[in-house]
Amino acid sequence: MSAEDLRSPAAASKASHDSDTPPALVEFMSREWVDMPLRAGAHAQLGRLQSRRDALSRAFPGDYLVIPAGDEAVRANDTYFRFRPSSDFAYLMGGAEPGSLLVLEPDGASHRTLLFAPEHNRGKAEFFTDRKWGELWVGRHRGLDESQIFYGVDRCRPLQQIEAYLGELQSAGHKVRTLGDDADLTTHLSEMRLIKDDYEIAEVRKACEITKRGFEDVIRTFKRARSEREFEAAFWSRARIEANDVGYLTIAAAGHHACTLHWNKNDGSVERGKLLLLDAGVECDSLYTADITRTLPIDGRFTKEQRAIYELVWEAQRVGIDAVAPGVDFLEPNHRAMRVLAEGLIELGILRVSLEEALDPEKQFHKRYTLHNVSHMLGIDVHDCAQARAETYRYGKLREGMVLTVEPGLYFQPDDATVPENFRGIGVRIEDDIVVTAGGRENLSGILPSQIDEVERWVGTLAV
Repeated sequence: MSAEDLRSPAAASKASHDSDTPPALVEFMSREWVDMPLRAGAHAQLGRLQSRRDALSRAFPGDYLVIPAGDEAVRANDTYFRFRPSSDFAYLMGGAEPGSLLVLEPDGASHRTLLFAPEHNRGKAEFFTDRKWGELWVGRHRGLDESQIFYGVDRCRPLQQIEAYLGELQSAGHKVRTLGDDADLTTHLSEMRLIKDDYEIAEVRKACEITKRGFEDVIRTFKRARSEREFEAAFWSRARIEANDVGYLTIAAAGHHACTLHWNKNDGSVERGKLLLLDAGVECDSLYTADITRTLPIDGRFTKEQRAIYELVWEAQRVGIDAVAPGVDFLEPNHRAMRVLAEGLIELGILRVSLEEALDPEKQFHKRYTLHNVSHMLGIDVHDCAQARAETYRYGKLREGMVLTVEPGLYFQPDDATVPENFRGIGVRIEDDIVVTAGGRENLSGILPSQIDEVERWVGTLAV
């Protein structure tokens, strides 16, 4: 990532429909403002965040470490999506404003911390002329003094100085590692995040609790809903009321749309007698997210065929969850769950091969109906720690403090001629968020019913 990529514009951003700004107005707007006192105390998790920065410092002695928070993403022309800082920046700092940049500067055996952040611009022309940075447009920035206190950094400088600063480092020949460009730094941060501490686990648990209420909001719409968008809207409302947002685009897949793994268009109609596959998670203000799936009967009762598939997936998930424990291969829950699914597909007459042939690594015929593995890491990203090495993650061992999903599924496409007609168009996934404990595991999302009779009672009680 070049200095140009990290640069924040110093000039005011101006739209074609903006009027000219006469100098007299600039002068008038620059004066007679009441001084605002400093509002910031230290971040509530400052000690934890500083210890993470210290650990990163120890791993890269003598190197300059550059961690961008990222900028707002354009939605259309000069309008933006709501800002969310990059996950690694948030992991180290606990939050950020758009354009912020953290630099760990070598200082003997450790590092100093330098933060580039938006400064207050009241009294300057951009205060009211700049749509992106002007505080009259976007609200009061934390400012340099408050940012230094809040984030507990050694120094703060304004965004406009980023380009010159990075240019100086380059001219001086310093070793600079930039997150995203430097593979070692990117991998190291991803692997730091593999083990969650008590605070992180508590935040995922909180996300699961709010997500449960979001699922219940969706179920309450079952009698009146005519579109998948109504399900999505009900869940999103809960996410915004109690937390920061959804952790990813909600999958509200009714009927045969459940056979599309990441169906998030959510523009289909709702048919009575069909299932809703709801894959959704609330993201807390800390940015830790849940990732939960339940497959729910819209009319409150599973049909015979739906029940058969649901119970098979539930048993595969039960076996997968039971496999989670310290020292176990990360892929072990997947291997056990897949065996159950393959056995069930053979018993249903859908797979017409032996179990050994179905699971043969050179064939994997069962994947026609299940497609994905059952686990991924979870935390500040819904697919957390994605830049970790394969030998540490996919082919590594589970360790206490890891949080992962267990989410088997079966999907019978409506046009799949290998599937009996009465099963076509049925898609079922059940997903829970599991933390590895010293003695085994804890299902953080087990507060949401998943056994089939409990699911029917849950829907029957709420969809009135």
